[in-house]
Amino acid sequence: MSNLILIAGLPATGKTSFAKYLSNELKIPMVSKDIVKELLYDTVGFKSRNEKVALNLAAITIMNHFAETQLSIGQSIILERNFENLCKPGLLKLIEKYSPKTVTITFQSDINILFQRFIERENSPERHRGHVVNTQYPEVDNTPTMSIESQGITPEKFLDSAKKRGMFDFSIGAAEIFVDTSDFSKVSYEAITKLIKEKLGGL
Repeated sequence: MSNLILIAGLPATGKTSFAKYLSNELKIPMVSKDIVKELLYDTVGFKSRNEKVALNLAAITIMNHFAETQLSIGQSIILERNFENLCKPGLLKLIEKYSPKTVTITFQSDINILFQRFIERENSPERHRGHVVNTQYPEVDNTPTMSIESQGITPEKFLDSAKKRGMFDFSIGAAEIFVDTSDFSKVSYEAITKLIKEKLGGL
């Protein structure tokens, strides 16, 4: 029987790092929406906020398609992204069609700590610029970039937006595991992996 493992949570909670670890540990392919988006940014690009949103939707479609190619032949897959309400119909359709054992691992953090991480990541030179700018990518000279601070986003607004989109408490009714990453030094990937195996009845 195939397994569908969802790595969920707000931005900057450490989802991608764990998803890469888990994929290597379990030898199960992993698809990250942000990685797919970066490939689309670099190959297609965008020239407006609307085009950037369209690429985001395309990334979701690609993720679901790849998941179906795996599940349809009885293979397992790990999907990683900040899952929200708009993801549910596609995921529920896959679950209904292929009946994989499913578990959602939701990464959570203290909102003030998380917001500070989010700002630092957005301001980092290592952050893919396609995530940071909204007007055009690849960038041209004088492409405007609004910082998180200049947009007036506060921890409260950040959390409220996540709640409205369904990121904060995303659930598809399957087995769930919650991980507090407020302090990364206290997070045990090995312990989380053991819980996942227990929820899925062994791997």
